[in-house]
Amino acid sequence: MRRAWRVAGILIICSMVGTAFAGEMQLIADQSVPAATGKINFEHDKNHNIKFHIDTKHLARPESLTPPKQAYVVWIQPRGKDPQNAGVLTVDQNLEGSFRGTTPYPTFDVFITAEDSPSADHPSGTQVLHGTVQAQS
Repeated sequence: MRRAWRVAGILIICSMVGTAFAGEMQLIADQSVPAATGKINFEHDKNHNIKFHIDTKHLARPESLTPPKQAYVVWIQPRGKDPQNAGVLTVDQNLEGSFRGTTPYPTFDVFITAEDSPSADHPSGTQVLHGTVQAQS
């Protein structure tokens, strides 16, 4: 019986440690896209980087915007630094978007803009969704 309690205790501790380094937060939609929703899940990887996954809903495809755009770009902006193009948020026919990325920064702003080029080197439009990640180490 004692062994069963020890095993249960170890499992509880392991699950608590695993969740101590993970988080989820809702992204805030700009008033220009009131139906859009988004969330970001994040966790530390084995190299102490932050892996994050963004899911969005009700975000129009970029080519359907007025004026049409080529892509939604995900930007990360570490404290005191310029925004960095992290990649393209893909939006499917159901208006659901997804993006996965990794960054070495434990605290950063994340935002999404519609851009004329997926390789834009600076954001040029409205931040349709935004938030701040503060990962505990």
